[in-house]
Amino acid sequence: MFLAQYVCPICKKSLVLANQSYRCQNNHSFDEAKEGYVNLLPVQHKHSKDPGDNKAMVNARRQFLDKGFYQPLADELQSLYQQYGDLTKPVFDAGCGEGFYTQQYVRPTNRVYGIDIAKNAVKNAAKKYKDCQFSVATLSQLPFSENYFSWINSIYAPILEEEFTRVLANNGYLVTVTPAKNHLIELKALIYRTAQQHDMTKSPIENLTLIAQKEVNYEMKFAEGEDIINLLAMTPFAFKTTETLLNDLRTRNSFTCQADFLIRIYKNTVN
Repeated sequence: MFLAQYVCPICKKSLVLANQSYRCQNNHSFDEAKEGYVNLLPVQHKHSKDPGDNKAMVNARRQFLDKGFYQPLADELQSLYQQYGDLTKPVFDAGCGEGFYTQQYVRPTNRVYGIDIAKNAVKNAAKKYKDCQFSVATLSQLPFSENYFSWINSIYAPILEEEFTRVLANNGYLVTVTPAKNHLIELKALIYRTAQQHDMTKSPIENLTLIAQKEVNYEMKFAEGEDIINLLAMTPFAFKTTETLLNDLRTRNSFTCQADFLIRIYKNTVN
């Protein structure tokens, strides 16, 4: 395993790991948890007591992803990494959740990092995927030095171009995954009177160069109601679901729904 390379979230000096504690030259200290992750989210950077996804949401996502429903997306991301990426340079999964996509980037030659603001998610990720470096932190103030990563993933997470560009190496790549127009349209149709398609024209990226774009679309077939409930728990429209519909979904043994993802690959040529 590679030793993690972090900078102090308070003073931006390098952190050194010794005796299960990361410490900088200004004596700011962050203990490594028994699961192997480190919490680099100072209290002054928090906007709530327990930010990010709660334990129930994290567990629902893990159960859903572990069944392979989004594996075609993960496979396409790995294909693009093989095509464009430098497999010897560090990789960063921004908003890594429970680590499903993060761990698929691990190679004997690289370092793979995952960050999420949700401690529940990072704890689960670190416990399961020992070959990655996980930490609790905010994407708006990443605990890394400039130009450290050659490949950054942002999968259904906030896309913060300025901060991502700061830690992205020259000629490095940022890969974003957002909903394409028909993502989960059948599920949305059960919840909303009029199920609107996703707007694919928006992009928060202004200065990096778009070099490739690809849509991944396929049908997911569900045979268990609990899988549908877990999918619903991963979406923002879960809060719009009535108890009647939840009970209906729990008892279903057949449901087909589209997965429709938009992948964009940007190259950093501005550093």
